[in-house]
Amino acid sequence: MRKALSKPILILLAVLLVFGTMGFSPGQGQGKGNNANNNVGDLQTSSGDLQRLGTIHGEFDHESEGPVTVIVELTERSVLAAKHNNEQQDRGDLAAVRQSVMDDVSEAAPSSEFAREYDYVFSGFSVEVKQNELRSLAAVDGIKAVYPNVEHQAEVIESTEIGAHEISPNMMDSAPHIGADQAWDELGYTGEGVTVAVLDTGVDYTHPDLEHAFNDYKGYDFVDNDYDPQETPADDPRGDSTNHGSHVAGTIAANGAIKGVAPDATLLAYRVLGPGGSGTTENVVKGIERAVEDGADVMNLSLGNTSNDPDFATSVALDTAMADGVVAVASNGNSGPADWTVGSPGTSRDAISVGATQLPYMMYDASVSTQSGHAYDTSAVMGHLGEDALMALNEGEFEFEYVGLGSADEVDGVDLEGKIALIERGEYPFVEKAENVAAAGAVGAVIFNNVPGEQPDVPGMAVPTIKMSQDNGALMLQELEDGNNTVSFDISQAGMTGELVADFSSRGPVTETWMIKPDVSAPGVNIVSTVPTHNPDQPHAYASMQGTSMSAPHVAGAAALLVQANSGWDTQDVKGALMNTAETLYDLDGNRYPNNTQGAGSIRVADAITTETLMAPGSHSFGTFEKENGRQVERQHFEIQNLSDERKRFDMEVEFFDGEDHIKVNTSNNLNVNPGQAQKVNMNVQVDASGLEGGYYEGLITLTHDDEVIEIPTILFVQDPYEVFQIDDLLDFGNFELNNDIFDVTLGFNYDIDYVDFVIYDAGLTAGAGIATVGAQPEGEHDYQIDASGVLPLLPGVLPSDYYNFVVFVGKDGAEEGWVLGEFELD
Repeated sequence: MRKALSKPILILLAVLLVFGTMGFSPGQGQGKGNNANNNVGDLQTSSGDLQRLGTIHGEFDHESEGPVTVIVELTERSVLAAKHNNEQQDRGDLAAVRQSVMDDVSEAAPSSEFAREYDYVFSGFSVEVKQNELRSLAAVDGIKAVYPNVEHQAEVIESTEIGAHEISPNMMDSAPHIGADQAWDELGYTGEGVTVAVLDTGVDYTHPDLEHAFNDYKGYDFVDNDYDPQETPADDPRGDSTNHGSHVAGTIAANGAIKGVAPDATLLAYRVLGPGGSGTTENVVKGIERAVEDGADVMNLSLGNTSNDPDFATSVALDTAMADGVVAVASNGNSGPADWTVGSPGTSRDAISVGATQLPYMMYDASVSTQSGHAYDTSAVMGHLGEDALMALNEGEFEFEYVGLGSADEVDGVDLEGKIALIERGEYPFVEKAENVAAAGAVGAVIFNNVPGEQPDVPGMAVPTIKMSQDNGALMLQELEDGNNTVSFDISQAGMTGELVADFSSRGPVTETWMIKPDVSAPGVNIVSTVPTHNPDQPHAYASMQGTSMSAPHVAGAAALLVQANSGWDTQDVKGALMNTAETLYDLDGNRYPNNTQGAGSIRVADAITTETLMAPGSHSFGTFEKENGRQVERQHFEIQNLSDERKRFDMEVEFFDGEDHIKVNTSNNLNVNPGQAQKVNMNVQVDASGLEGGYYEGLITLTHDDEVIEIPTILFVQDPYEVFQIDDLLDFGNFELNNDIFDVTLGFNYDIDYVDFVIYDAGLTAGAGIATVGAQPEGEHDYQIDASGVLPLLPGVLPSDYYNFVVFVGKDGAEEGWVLGEFELD
């Protein structure tokens, strides 16, 4: 470790802050203390272990009395976590432990008001508490971690309601594109006998395309706490009506005017997102528990938050569900195209995280002309509903009218019949602008940017729409002012695209685990499915939506088909088959999308059902290599399963797209696997990090047998590429001595940190006094002196105790960990 010595005299806080409200998370963790003596205050406890105070995730104001709801995870394992750890956990015993902890929390944090309790896939409870009592809450023995009860939002970008006459079976093109029709017609698998749980805004189970999928027990509503998991209605005073969960459910199992991926699957609905499509962690975790207990085979979570954390409560719950045999599918998020934007629960180690693609479409060249002959050189097709209407713009000149931002109020009163609407980007969704001008009779639209740069393509616009730059838009406005109000178009086909990754789709990798995310991709742009209208006269309809919310249910439906086809497979087999048989995706320039953009590629369900080989895991992270001088060598492995009835000989190749001169992977080139058997493949990974820039390096493991080719996406990290820290390792070591009322403290940090708080607690860790704080500190070893001569004489009066604990809180990027450095007594 780099050593950065410093010894500032810390200024004491102006007032001795005494509180029963500034606690921390206790627990036991292995420490790395560097003192060999036994002076009072050394890092070592009597057991030789550093007493680790469990982690508080999230950002809180520890001086505020404002209430906040948090999710508390206990050190005592949940029923399923214990089972998977070869232990037995009696539910009654766990309830007693949980109640004991909650009783202690009530004493340590008097404002506590408890809500949800968890015991099956997650062990803990949710509680509302004042923020300045959080550390005391977390100080209670038996608490492992505290998570913020963050908002989870339905992952949708745009939504356009359409009539039944405008839709076709098989969900337009997306289900056939991934091979669902082959699974139905050629292989005979439709999801029959498989139960899929939909954790979302509820589901309109009365929709004619969905009612077949529900039995008498339809699921549960965790927003209103009843057995009616319907969507939020239009008259709910708490917020907007919803239709998101119904759309997701239709993609999975609709069977009517449209046909979902698994049309004969059984559905269970769990309403965990309420009015406006938002919900909280406490309900999502409870929904996961209920779905597992209700016997779901597959669960879909088209929701997420922005926390790139594999140990967030929802991610932990999904990992447990997967281990218990429930295939969990989660949307990757809509925060792309930047790296590191995946959020929980898409960050789960085991669940299948799904990115969004756009199906192949025809590209067009477009030019725009006005009477003055200006060159609108940035013109391009933004979107349309059909080629006939788009190409009709080539037929002569059209008058055009400016309608501002294209709101309903701005369009009202403007004669747009048979004309082109000129619209400025901003404030309203593109599709809403197009719908407004279409309702007014416009035959097309030109949307110009309100900032420099490119506008997105938006499939499914209500009128054929051309996009152009801010400067080009200003020229068209000038034409109108000059009295030149006609425009003509020249639009021609420029060729078909392949399947493309949507720009909005969130990218990996995941912090701490360094895993590739998404795992796979699936269609998520312009997806047509079932929705309620909340209009009693016409209660059911269909809508086109886009987002990773639309991608995830394609995979959940595909998983249902695989579960039906291969009842002996476990969840990792299902995940591996979808990943191993996915189609590699390329951008418009023919470049392979990065692994952290597409995962293993776009799913092909029929190929997954019939695969004869499984490689697990379906992607591989080689981890981090940080040795500064010389080569670092690590031994790793994965497994090959031969599902066929013949012996197979495989050729294997490992390649990296960059850095190959300094990264070497040695393994057997020829692998023989007997029929119906599995074989572990060992790899020696050798990295000379000194010859590489810090960052991550992507590659492929390619397995070949005759015409069968399986590609496994890989990733390898050199140094600390994203300055990501591991939550349990901010503090490397620490100790203190108390002499003549002066604390001499030594702390070693594994990373640059944001702050350190120094706190004295009573013997029971129930009340404390903040005595000093220091701001940002660089990685390395630091010495501090705290003159406590004005504080220690006051302790017996304000914080009476037989002895005291010296505690430090270390924070970085919204996460905080607390450590007891040792105990001391007053003379």
